[in-house]
Amino acid sequence: MLLNFKEILSVSLILFSVIDVIGSIPIILNIKDKGIIIESGKATLVAGGIMILFLFFGDDVLALFGVDVNSFAVAGSLILFLLGIEMVLGVTLFKETEGSNSGSIVPIAFPIIAGAGTMTTIISLRAEYETLNILISILINIAIIYAILKSSNLIGRKLGKSGLAVLRKVFGIILLSIAIKLFKDNIM
Repeated sequence: MLLNFKEILSVSLILFSVIDVIGSIPIILNIKDKGIIIESGKATLVAGGIMILFLFFGDDVLALFGVDVNSFAVAGSLILFLLGIEMVLGVTLFKETEGSNSGSIVPIAFPIIAGAGTMTTIISLRAEYETLNILISILINIAIIYAILKSSNLIGRKLGKSGLAVLRKVFGIILLSIAIKLFKDNIM
């Protein structure tokens, strides 16, 4: 295990791009607008736990359920697609279970933060980078995610209702595109 700051920076940037928590702000605010509570700490811890679990046991966990990485990515792409449809068309597809008004785990921790793309990326990074450097990069990204989740209401106020409506539609289309690409890349 060799600590390498260049690797940490590279992996941190790769993960930040794949997670795209900045691009997820309209999704997060859309979920909050529905009256669903997002506990920033809980969502961050669960997402971080999922990423760390996949760093060390990703292939084994999927194999335990008889699922390969591609099938997992396709399932995640379908959830992202439905979230994108909600954002673009202004419809509600995801109903909260009775007695639950928390969106911290689904869809925030998974699939928005620690989705199929993130987990597939983490498994792929193991072939190229030291595990310790990937772990540190995950922790750096988790800190950034927590800060953004905590400040999402402030960001929403700064953008205003019309700014958020435009962002929601634009990021909905982007989310649909990402979902279709993820689906297309993994369906074969």
